[in-house]
Amino acid sequence: MYEHFELDKKLVKCAPSARQLAVEEMEFYAFAHFTVNTFTDKEWGDGTEPESVFNPSALDADQWVDALKAAGIKGLILTCKHHDGFCLWPSAYTEHSVKNSPYMNGQGDIVREVSEACARGGIKFGVYLSPWDRNAQVYGQGKPYDDYFCNQLTELLTQYGPLFTVWFDGACGEGPNGKKQVYDWNRYYALIRKLQPDAAIAISGPDIRWCGNEAGDTRESEWSVLPTSVSIEDEVAANSQTSDDASFREKKISEMDRDLGSRTLMQRANGLVWRPSETDTSIRPGWFYHDHEDDKVRSVETLLDIWYRTVGGNSTLLLNIPPDRRGLFHEVDVERLRGMGEYIRRTFAVNLAEDAVITADRDNGYDLPENVKCDCYDTYYKPFDGENSVTLNIKLSESQSVTHVVIKECIPYSQRIEKYAIDAKVGGEWVEVTSGTTVGYKKIAKFDAVETDEIRIRILDSRVCPIISFVGIY
Repeated sequence: MYEHFELDKKLVKCAPSARQLAVEEMEFYAFAHFTVNTFTDKEWGDGTEPESVFNPSALDADQWVDALKAAGIKGLILTCKHHDGFCLWPSAYTEHSVKNSPYMNGQGDIVREVSEACARGGIKFGVYLSPWDRNAQVYGQGKPYDDYFCNQLTELLTQYGPLFTVWFDGACGEGPNGKKQVYDWNRYYALIRKLQPDAAIAISGPDIRWCGNEAGDTRESEWSVLPTSVSIEDEVAANSQTSDDASFREKKISEMDRDLGSRTLMQRANGLVWRPSETDTSIRPGWFYHDHEDDKVRSVETLLDIWYRTVGGNSTLLLNIPPDRRGLFHEVDVERLRGMGEYIRRTFAVNLAEDAVITADRDNGYDLPENVKCDCYDTYYKPFDGENSVTLNIKLSESQSVTHVVIKECIPYSQRIEKYAIDAKVGGEWVEVTSGTTVGYKKIAKFDAVETDEIRIRILDSRVCPIISFVGIY
């Protein structure tokens, strides 16, 4: 028991940075995959595409932003350069760029158009820059390519205003010379920290991690406190012929593992890091626009299911909406986004907890239970140290039909809750309506409608005492 307590105390010392917290608070943001692939009907270009193929006929970045805002999306990441190496801005370091395309007679700058539309619309802007460049002749040559890449990265970091994220994938294939590049990630990170210190670096980066798939799949228990590596079980090391080699005594965590942060795993942790999950998936089967997929756009119901499991399951949601050859979001995609946003706004329009009386099942602790009415980190409810379980009772002003309970931990003090259950009083008796494991930044518990005037949230287990920043009843 003492060992368990000491482990938990160590785990809750790990908390988000300001840039990580800013991204987690965005909850829902978008990708726009747009390049020569849009016009060649490919998913991956090979870098040999002529610049002349890129010519959107009616590009309107404000239309993109309007569609995103209708869904409640708070930011947009543009694929400024994909693996084909074609730059959506007039880069001074390559000819494979929009400056040599027919678009606006070579005077266009898609990155500028999109960044300025985001600023006008009040949403944040981020950039994707593929480190794999199938067009650059210096790719695979080591420092000459790193110089080239950093020059392009500098253009994006200095010419388009504040960025909320710089998004890297781990793609690393052959360049036009048949060679692969060993990326100097630390150099890239240092440049971003210098020029855009508030930007979070994802996914091949230290700030935001990949959820492990591109299908919108999620874990039942999503942890933001992760081990940097874990010790291999003794019997595995003992069976190795070179068990004295440190590489055989520890292994790094794979983002595709189902368990990334349980106590059992953490007992073997060699270090700790806060790396919250981001779930990236596309509104269509592909990442770039293909007209044969116009009838395969995900339904509102499917998109909402993904939203509940990600935003409501301690992950952010990065949803890709690819512009078509006109340079517009297709009408079907726009309609799906609008329907999604209308449902979310309608469902969460009125928080019944605002007029409720909220009490705890024991001494109030350090802070008042009523503090959870404020959706902020300035106030919160915390029971006394050593109390790893607590029950919050929410007495509504009148009997209501309830379908959702939202719980948020005060994550500046780390992620703590291991297990919870939610009950409703029906006919004078308590009935459990749902239960779960982790909470983290936000848990949206959805259940069949129940008529009740009293809800209780039972925190059944927590790493040290739980700290709850917000509760919403809908």
